[in-house]
Amino acid sequence: MNVLSLLLIALGLVFWFWGSWPLLGSDSYLSKLHSLSVADNMGSALILVGLLLKLPREWPLLTMALLMLVIWNTILGYVLAACSQPRPRRGSP
Repeated sequence: MNVLSLLLIALGLVFWFWGSWPLLGSDSYLSKLHSLSVADNMGSALILVGLLLKLPREWPLLTMALLMLVIWNTILGYVLAACSQPRPRRGSP
């Protein structure tokens, strides 16, 4: 179980670095944020699951952290998408 836990934590770190790499590219700002948030969410979730296997006594706290990570990252994605849409002009159909 300890090896699986360390493997999940290491895989989560790989996702973190993999998601940070596109920030150096020349894509649009929103495309960079999207790739960063997806990879960061996956990496954080894998790290939390690895910690859950390593520290089973802390399952309520780690489960709540995993749930909040998924909920808040989803809400943040919707907010960013809504803010990136052009606003309609007043008086236009």
